[in-house]
Amino acid sequence: MLTMAVPIAVLDCDLLLYGRGHRTLDRFKLEDVTDEYLLSMYGFPRQFIYYLVDLLGASLSRPTQRSRAISPETQILAALGFYTSGSFQTRMGDAIGISQASMSRCVANVTEALVERASQFVHFPEDEASVQNLKDDFYGLAGMPGVLGLVDCIHVAIKAPNAEDLSYVNRKGLHSLNCLMTCDARGMLLSAETHWPGSLQDCTVLQQSALRSQFEARLHKDGWLLGDSSFFLRTWLMTPLHIPETPAEYRYNMAHSTTHNVIERTFRTMRSRFRCLDGSKGTLQYSPEKASHIILACCVLHNISLEHGLGLWSSPTVGQIEQPEEEYEHMESLDSEADRVHQELLLTHFS
Repeated sequence: MLTMAVPIAVLDCDLLLYGRGHRTLDRFKLEDVTDEYLLSMYGFPRQFIYYLVDLLGASLSRPTQRSRAISPETQILAALGFYTSGSFQTRMGDAIGISQASMSRCVANVTEALVERASQFVHFPEDEASVQNLKDDFYGLAGMPGVLGLVDCIHVAIKAPNAEDLSYVNRKGLHSLNCLMTCDARGMLLSAETHWPGSLQDCTVLQQSALRSQFEARLHKDGWLLGDSSFFLRTWLMTPLHIPETPAEYRYNMAHSTTHNVIERTFRTMRSRFRCLDGSKGTLQYSPEKASHIILACCVLHNISLEHGLGLWSSPTVGQIEQPEEEYEHMESLDSEADRVHQELLLTHFS
């Protein structure tokens, strides 16, 4: 009997805490609260939340052994509240009538549902017309031709996995995941690898990444990524010149910097919208694997937000984790073909 009593107590914690009469989202409609309330509490407008319910509802309504299953709407609001605030606030759980333990389960469920759909929302364009539009959008920013995406890394603080594991300790002495991402000219993410340990330098992450494998296999032809000076020059990755000397080299560096700035703004946007990423409420209190999934879920939501016209370029970011600076000397190219492509780009478009 004892072995059965424990799970029953855990599974019915909401019932024990609040009783049957406590208000839950099942007992009031989203229409009953204002748009301002939804934005302030959960970070997103009503229609966006409805869209997520339609998108994720089937995954969040899977058969359960609980006597009182939590509705998809409640699960989504709980998860959005955590992603956008970075904490399991008591008032947020009270507002939708669930305990902190259930809030945590909701975040786990919604996170996995979003991760399952990552490839649907985070991907490079495949058809020729979309690829050409991608290049045209980049060219319109500062005259840099052939750009298929912008690549950079961002660190997200996590709790220490264990005392012996130093692989997640970054250059600032903090535990983090080093996330490799690419985006288009609008800040839409084209790839996101969120699982790399914080001790790895950006160039090492790229070297071991699926992104590199795709470009080395020439799955994305007739163009290149733009990366900063923490990466090596490749035929498919154009980096800034360390010491520009000619007018053409200065023009190239200026166009590169102006274009690459989009991904830096994208990271600021994501940290501003998803406070669980910026460190202002502390580190993600999860294992590296679960923290990686939460970051990826935020990437999916970021893209869906842009698709719904919810841009956030101008919002300030406070309290974010200090990004470890790459202590690198100039990355000398060891790829003669990359040098040739780079010189041809300079001569053809910037001379």
